[in-house]
Amino acid sequence: MKLWLLRHARVVLEPGLCYGASDVAADEALTAEGALAIAPLLPAGLPVRVSDLGRARQMHRALLQHRPDLGEARTDPRIREMDFGSWELQRWDAVPRDAFDTWMTNFASHRFGGAEHVDGLIGRVADALEDTRAMAADHGAALWITHAGVIRAAQFLVQHGRRSIASAQEWPKDAPDTGGWLALDI
Repeated sequence: MKLWLLRHARVVLEPGLCYGASDVAADEALTAEGALAIAPLLPAGLPVRVSDLGRARQMHRALLQHRPDLGEARTDPRIREMDFGSWELQRWDAVPRDAFDTWMTNFASHRFGGAEHVDGLIGRVADALEDTRAMAADHGAALWITHAGVIRAAQFLVQHGRRSIASAQEWPKDAPDTGGWLALDI
């Protein structure tokens, strides 16, 4: 199966804020730009899943302007961004160094900000992938409109399978820029 992963456009927050699972809006003009850029590349009738966060749903609405054949997406909270708990909507540079060090030391199971750990993110993305495979069996492809952390988790799963992440060094470094995409063979 080919999985298209489309990231929401840049959010309308000041740069440098941690916004993970916070439901913040994306820039409308950049959302329209991203939708227009990917629209001609997607196969007809592609099944679509979208994160339940507003910035991902914005991208879906913009994409439908160019590709009404994609129809309604299935909203899936399992492909929402990681929840950074108490660090949500805080400046990244205000997070104490020891908080990062603790997270990097126990990358798989430390709940950075007290909410979610990376293995939890990987697990929910793996579950969503299994369901998407079944949903896309006839088509051979699907589209997720999602977030950088989810895209990295999907890349991790393709590279390593469903298992606990051993360390931060295994976490994929690259994700598409906001409004960008990539396609993975699952």
